[in-house]
Amino acid sequence: MKALKQSHLSGSSEPPVATDASPWRTASERERQREIKRLAVLQAAAQLFNERGFHATSLDDVAARLKVSKPTVYYYVKNKEDILLQCVRQGLQMTLDEIEASRRAGGQAIDQLIACMQVYGRMVTMDFGMCLIRVGDEGLTPDSRAQLRQLKSAIDTEFRQLVVAGMKEGALAPGDPKMTAFAIAGALSWIGRWFQPNGEYSAEDVVQQCISTVLNGVLFRPR
Repeated sequence: MKALKQSHLSGSSEPPVATDASPWRTASERERQREIKRLAVLQAAAQLFNERGFHATSLDDVAARLKVSKPTVYYYVKNKEDILLQCVRQGLQMTLDEIEASRRAGGQAIDQLIACMQVYGRMVTMDFGMCLIRVGDEGLTPDSRAQLRQLKSAIDTEFRQLVVAGMKEGALAPGDPKMTAFAIAGALSWIGRWFQPNGEYSAEDVVQQCISTVLNGVLFRPR
């Protein structure tokens, strides 16, 4: 059946014209739109969690930020804990995906490590990554925290493997790979605590300076 197209001529009394285009979206288009809106809900919530804290943010606040009704928000999430779970998972999954992509690019271990540090550093300056650091999973149930543990472990493993490889190559100072990996990730994670998107330094400046400090240290070494 052909869809009907209304004439746009001002004052026209012509009947609608049949066209081949359907006014209804396909299932894939509807799903794509739903995903876009779901991510918008999560991003608005992550921004509010970062600004006010998890406990000081309500679903009414999220709805107000998006200029929609509270029932609309409930169409995409179950409750506030579900939002936090999805936000933290999103931050972890995005970080892991980018790190794995950097690893696939190949190169020496030190080059891969620096690339992964850049990925991690940039992520914690973004809404979901910042939420991961500032809010974390403290507001979640033990079952929900367990769901995230595998993603966290996978990220830790990527860093540790690169540190081990870097030490074997002679690019990194000998030491305990586990402690070194924790020190690197910890230094970069803390950016998410104090970084201000509208502050004095850009995200890229902060990330590059922190990576340089971690790799080169703070002691002055005359040449």
